[in-house]
Amino acid sequence: MTRITQVRELGPALCIVGAMLFFATLNVQATPWAAVAAPSSGPPQVIGGVSNGCIGGADALPETGPGYVSIRRYRNRYYGHPDLLRFVEDMGLAQQSRGERLIMIGDLSQPRGGRMPSSHRSHQNGLDVDIWFTLADSPAAARRLMDDRSDPQSMVQAGGRSVSAAWGPAQTSLIETAARHPDVDRIFVNAAIKQALCRNSGSADRDWLRKIRPWWGHDAHFHVRLRCPAGSPDCESQAALTGDDGCGTDLAWWLSDEALKPSKGGGSSAAKPEPRMPQACSALLRDF
Repeated sequence: MTRITQVRELGPALCIVGAMLFFATLNVQATPWAAVAAPSSGPPQVIGGVSNGCIGGADALPETGPGYVSIRRYRNRYYGHPDLLRFVEDMGLAQQSRGERLIMIGDLSQPRGGRMPSSHRSHQNGLDVDIWFTLADSPAAARRLMDDRSDPQSMVQAGGRSVSAAWGPAQTSLIETAARHPDVDRIFVNAAIKQALCRNSGSADRDWLRKIRPWWGHDAHFHVRLRCPAGSPDCESQAALTGDDGCGTDLAWWLSDEALKPSKGGGSSAAKPEPRMPQACSALLRDF
C-alpha cells in the first residue's frame, strides 16, 4: 500500500431542525445525529461508509462484561452492529484469560451512527471501536481515570519515533488478539507502536501485522474497524489491504520528519464540502 493510498484511507422535521440549530451553537460541526437518543427499529443494517454512513437497529454495548468496561458512557456512543459487540465480548474474554485487569472500551457509534459533534470523523456506521492500551483494575478505577475527560498515558516517547516504558507485553497481546480476530478489517495505531510490533514479532506467522496501519495520534488507544457484515448490502467497504506486513518502506515514511513534522504551509484552508449521506440514512434519522 502506498503512502497516498494510506492517507486517503427525531421524528418530525421540526425536531431535526431544532437539533441542528442546537449543535450549531456549539464549537463543533453541527450534526443532528447526536440529538437522537435511541437506536431505530428493525434488524441491524450497516449503511454507507465509516466516514459517511449510519446504522439501523444498532445494539447497545453493556457497561461491563467479562474482561472489559465501557467508559465515557455520558457521550452515548456505545452502539454498534451486533458483530462489533461480539468482537468486544471476544476481546474481553481473551483479556479475562490473561488476568484480572480490564480492557477499557471507548467510543463505538451513536445510537444511529452518523456524524459526531466531536472527536471522530469515522465511527459512523457501527463498525468502529476505540480500545485504550492502559488496563483498569476495576470498573470504578476506569471511571475515575476516564470520566473526568482526561486520557491515559501515551505509549509513545516524545518525538514520536519509539514506544515509551509504558508499552509492554500486555499491550502487545491486546492488539495482536484484535488483529487476529476474523471480523477485523484493519487497526490504526501510532507509527512508533507499529514499529515496536514489527520488531518484536517473530519471523513466522506475521500476516496479522498487515492489518495494523500507522496513523497520526493513536498513541494511547488503537482504533479497530470491522469488515462489512453479512446482511448489510448497503455497507461500503474500504479497499482491501494488499502487500506485505507493512514493516518496510511505508512504515519508514511514517517515522520520517515529513510525517512527524508536516509543513504548515502550502495547503488549502478552504473547507471541503460535506459528502451527501446515503438516502437510507435520511430515512433512518426520521424513524420514530
